[in-house]
Amino acid sequence: MQQDDYKRLRLKIIATTLAFSFVPLLALGVTIYLKTESVYVSKVYGNLRTLVENKKNTIDLFLNERISQLTTLAFTQSFDQLSDEKYLEKVFSFLQIHSKSFIDLQVIDQDGKTVSYCGPYRLKDVNYSQEPWFNMAMARGLFVSDVFLGFRKYPHFIIAVTRREGDRSWILRAAIDSDIFDTLVRSVHLGKSGDAFLLTSENVLQTKPRFDDCILEKIEFPRFAKFSGSRVEEFAVKGKTSLYAMAWLDYKDWLLVIKDDPREEFMPLYQARWLLIFILFGGTLIIIGGAVFISNSMVRQLVRSEREKASLDASLTQSSKMAALGKLAAGVAHEVNNPLAIIMEKAGWMRDLLSEEDIKGSPNFKEYEDAVQKIEFHVRRAKDVTHRLLGFARRMDPLRDDINVNILMDQTKSFLENEASFRNIEIMTDYDQSLPCITSDASQLQQVFLNILDNAIDAIDKDGVITVTTRHDKDAGAVVIAIADTGKGMPKEIADKIFDPFFTTKKVGEGTGLGLTISYSIVEKLGGKIVLQSAEGKGATFTITLPVA
Repeated sequence: MQQDDYKRLRLKIIATTLAFSFVPLLALGVTIYLKTESVYVSKVYGNLRTLVENKKNTIDLFLNERISQLTTLAFTQSFDQLSDEKYLEKVFSFLQIHSKSFIDLQVIDQDGKTVSYCGPYRLKDVNYSQEPWFNMAMARGLFVSDVFLGFRKYPHFIIAVTRREGDRSWILRAAIDSDIFDTLVRSVHLGKSGDAFLLTSENVLQTKPRFDDCILEKIEFPRFAKFSGSRVEEFAVKGKTSLYAMAWLDYKDWLLVIKDDPREEFMPLYQARWLLIFILFGGTLIIIGGAVFISNSMVRQLVRSEREKASLDASLTQSSKMAALGKLAAGVAHEVNNPLAIIMEKAGWMRDLLSEEDIKGSPNFKEYEDAVQKIEFHVRRAKDVTHRLLGFARRMDPLRDDINVNILMDQTKSFLENEASFRNIEIMTDYDQSLPCITSDASQLQQVFLNILDNAIDAIDKDGVITVTTRHDKDAGAVVIAIADTGKGMPKEIADKIFDPFFTTKKVGEGTGLGLTISYSIVEKLGGKIVLQSAEGKGATFTITLPVA
């Protein structure tokens, strides 16, 4: 691979690592945050809804108790009794013991004239016949007013109960202290900017808020038709966004509003958001650092593997060349030695002939003798050459060591694991763990295994499986090694030639055609045999059988 290829590979590894690490981290973080936000917002809204409903029930209970007290008093006491101011004061004192919310107590006849009064104001001679509330109380029998100033010139609201005694109707009327009522409404445990108040349907304040506005002031606030239950919404009033929990009272058309600052309520959520951003940022830095470190390590390992593979390829190529040369040398030596022996024999016969008297007298005897000597000299010289060739060939003979085939196969497989992984080829093993050791030549066996595994990888090219199986054939006293691939396989006419010298199915320049030939020769020298089973489109299986001893 070129340097640019390594750079592109490094960038691909970093990008892939980031994609498969950061994307799930981001998705997980965002999902957790959104789920937390949803749960937290629901909890805040639920708390506000519960708060406004509880406060609404409290106010309704307050009004109900006051109405019940006045109703009980009006229907248990006669008009004549309550017309007596001393008796009315006595009753009022009794009411004050149980409730401090009443300002005064007043009995009004059917003409609107005050009959008796008990309280701090001068209302004995006041006539209410022209007041709107009077007519409504006479018509309805019960009337609860909005907060107003009235003759008292002080914010309050009244509860009026009408009783009919025969032909006579009269009203028992009481004013409620607005300060006590305001305290009741505002007694809500909210944050620094939280508030609670009552509004009429016309958005007129019935209680004094904690900030800015005053009681009886009409404020800017959305109008809501009367609804049942409670409602929590977030909207802006006077340019400031707040959370508003709202509920209509049962005993009066007043809207209870509880205001809360979302920044205070959602502060833990905002903190969680920043914590998530910090974690994602930190996680991103760690992932980037890890991706760079891993990619650099993988590329360095790949470079080392490529160099080792190149060195191994060169070594195997040299071994193949030497093996071929040794085989050629042995063949040449044997072939040349035979004619040399005949030439030497004939040269000896010619020397014997030269020793006869008739031939010695020949004028060319000396030339004959010199020719025979030269023939014998060059025959001996040729024999020396063939002996050296045979000596070289003998050095190719196998050594004898005790070998564990499983271990040797694992060692051989390790040389090609990077190449196989790069091509997405899995090398699977199915070893017989009770496999006995064999006596053989480890280096030459390794060369055989390496040649077959390398050919299997080339046959698969990409995306496949190589299965290495070992077993002990006890009956034959041999170890059987099967190397199967999921490559394209080969037809029978090619499979029959696969062990022939210089026969290859690879492209020109990619193979010498000697690898399987040498492997076949080595296995035979080691006393074993190698066979091929293959069919086109069904892969190939090389089976090697080696004697145990």
